[in-house]
Amino acid sequence: TAGARLPRIFSTAATPPEFTFQNYRAILFEPSNTDGMSKAFFNTLTVTIPATIIPILVAAFAAYALAWMDFPGRALLIAAIVGLLVVPLQLALIPLLKLHNEIGIGKGYLGTWLAHTGFGLPLAIYLLRNYMVGLPRDIIECAKVDGASDFQIFTKIILPLSFPALASFAIFQFLWTWNDLLVSLVFLIDSSGQTTVMTKQIVELLGTRGGNWEILATAAFISIAVPLLVFFAMQKYLVRGLLAGSVK
Repeated sequence: TAGARLPRIFSTAATPPEFTFQNYRAILFEPSNTDGMSKAFFNTLTVTIPATIIPILVAAFAAYALAWMDFPGRALLIAAIVGLLVVPLQLALIPLLKLHNEIGIGKGYLGTWLAHTGFGLPLAIYLLRNYMVGLPRDIIECAKVDGASDFQIFTKIILPLSFPALASFAIFQFLWTWNDLLVSLVFLIDSSGQTTVMTKQIVELLGTRGGNWEILATAAFISIAVPLLVFFAMQKYLVRGLLAGSVK
């Protein structure tokens, strides 16, 4: 009859479940998985470390200029940076890939580093500029009276005082680049698998039919070990850096 409930099906396990590390042993020690995961691990480090350091270096100089140097168009630059914060990453993928292919860096680490740098710079400049503006003006003025140049003020005064903001952005950028799949798939094109990152390697563990999903969960858990270490090592700077410039 219409609306009748289907019969219920019950199943009973023949043996109780056991806590085991078999999946972790399969990922870490079996040759078929170990070679791919270990290479993907070092490939991910190769992408993540420069893609974290380069935006910090560029953004620190830009943030100091926007915070403490007077030049025409500074307000427009700040407004443009704030506007770039709301631009979706996916909107720039195809034009940026075409540009990289035209200049010959569209299939390697360099193009990936520059892509991560471009996508991370607006947040980095905004965050560091807000922090630097909140630093005491008297320190900057006293240094200028003593004859210090802008570069000396930046390297010897601003950078040491801005470490919480630098560490805060480093956490965000490291976590984003480490867990990234989209940018690596677009800009790190390699059919031989020599530059495969961990996120792509984890997806490939499933195979074409989506089997061995328990291996996928295990590999994903292993991949978050390094981000967790970075976060817990630098978490005390996270809130200080994010709240910088929000109150006066």
